[in-house]
Amino acid sequence: MLDELKKIGLSENEAEVYIALLELGSATAQEIAAKSGIKRTTIYVQIEALLKIGLVSSFEKEMSKGKVPKTYFRAEDPENLKRVVEKEKSTTQEKEDSLKKTLPDLERLFLSSGERPRVRFFEGVEGLNAMQDEFLKTKDNLVETISSLDDVLRIFPQHPEKNTPRRIKRHIASKLIYTSSRGPFLEKENKEMLRETRYFPPDKFHFSCDIAIYGNIVAISSLRGEPFGIIIESEQIANSMRSMFYLAWKGADK
Repeated sequence: MLDELKKIGLSENEAEVYIALLELGSATAQEIAAKSGIKRTTIYVQIEALLKIGLVSSFEKEMSKGKVPKTYFRAEDPENLKRVVEKEKSTTQEKEDSLKKTLPDLERLFLSSGERPRVRFFEGVEGLNAMQDEFLKTKDNLVETISSLDDVLRIFPQHPEKNTPRRIKRHIASKLIYTSSRGPFLEKENKEMLRETRYFPPDKFHFSCDIAIYGNIVAISSLRGEPFGIIIESEQIANSMRSMFYLAWKGADK
């Protein structure tokens, strides 16, 4: 019964007081507190709330001549709960109407406050594969990448045969700064692979990640230990990382 009254709209304490009064018939605040288990110091708050919605009424009873009358409370007909339900419906409708009215203004404020970066995390090799699939959905026609090829090929030995052709098929060009213990071995196939490359010796450029920049996205893959990746969607961050990429690109050319 208590849970049902709470669903209708009464607080737990209000429901306790109303049930206690239904059982008592009429009682003083002290008697209600004892019956319901609610502290006497707060019982009047619950009674006042029930008085306002018509579930409780009060009356004074003179105990003996010359003494101050005592205030008693009684539970009103449970049929009055229908008014509580109707009030809840009315309040809900008012909230919906208010939301419809103010939502466009709130949306304008949200949009005017600037870009909000979106960050997503990917775990394990399967997570990194999912990041690659995300990249291949881009509408951008160029990706700038800094990569430790030894680490990439250790985790994805089929990468040149599997993912590079998919990139080419989608006509996505590549600018790649890479390290490799095999030296600058990619250059001879650059044209057919739609890419430009710059090589750094791994002993001079200690790098163990793969960073790809395309559109407004920066995708970072950690390739040592337990692999994981992060995709950051932010125009400001992507543009800043792109500027750093070209700074490194010019340095590698020298």
